[in-house]
Amino acid sequence: MDGSIARPRPMLALFLRLATALSLATMSMLVKLAQQRGAHLAELIFWRQAITVALVGGGLLLAGRFATVRTNRFGAHARRALLGLVGMFFVYGAVILLPLAEATTISFTTPMFAVLLSLVLFRERIGLYRWAAVAIGFAGVLIVLQPGGSGAIDPFGAAIGLIAALFVALISLQIQDLNTTESPWSIIFWFTALTAPIAALALPFVATAHDPATWGIILAMALCGALAQVLLTSSLRFGSAATIIVMDYTSLIWATIYGFAIFGRVPPSTLWIGAPLIILAGLVIFYRERQIARRKATEPVS
Repeated sequence: MDGSIARPRPMLALFLRLATALSLATMSMLVKLAQQRGAHLAELIFWRQAITVALVGGGLLLAGRFATVRTNRFGAHARRALLGLVGMFFVYGAVILLPLAEATTISFTTPMFAVLLSLVLFRERIGLYRWAAVAIGFAGVLIVLQPGGSGAIDPFGAAIGLIAALFVALISLQIQDLNTTESPWSIIFWFTALTAPIAALALPFVATAHDPATWGIILAMALCGALAQVLLTSSLRFGSAATIIVMDYTSLIWATIYGFAIFGRVPPSTLWIGAPLIILAGLVIFYRERQIARRKATEPVS
């Protein structure tokens, strides 16, 4: 069992990650819808963070559990907040610039970036299986993007989506580390409490008046974001990122449904060719990570 997991409960972790995928897909749909109705990217990020910190902080105060946010690792929370805020701009930007299904498919490159990060940050030896998975995933990305083809998607949006996937991989490592000493409520509270004031600095330049329907969409988006944050952080408390990330692929189902029902967008046939390759790459990486973890668990301590 992975010693970095606070409380290993693999089935619960998988269920929480499944619910996370639905919450994030719904939030992405609402982000795109709100932006089309005149809400600015920075404004959406502020309201997501401000509403989340109000809900979490207020709920903990009413429950008499505000002490759970105390921490001796403020620096780690600050680094997570900085990385998370920048990552949110890329994640939301990809959703706004790209169709939902394509943005979701590109986000599936996160496991590939996790492999590359393990090489760069931890000097981990990467074997043939994982290098092959990265190559397969890259081929899938090229098929989805169709560079030079008549149906090619916006290259700037695609670049934003790939950068977003890199940030998600980095943030997952940070959250898993924080989970070894911090409660999920502490991680969420400090992330939102530190980033909401920073995001508020942009409001005088981007905030505009909205009709009640748009405010309702913004509120629903923030609530879905808050729920997704709780579910995501909790899933990484009970299972490793390499194990549970397989559940993220279900978000493509929701993104496709939302894309068609809300935005009238039918994904091109190339998406259904490239997406399985990217998903296959993630599954191969998942399988190898499990094999390596089990091998380490059975090795005698010298």
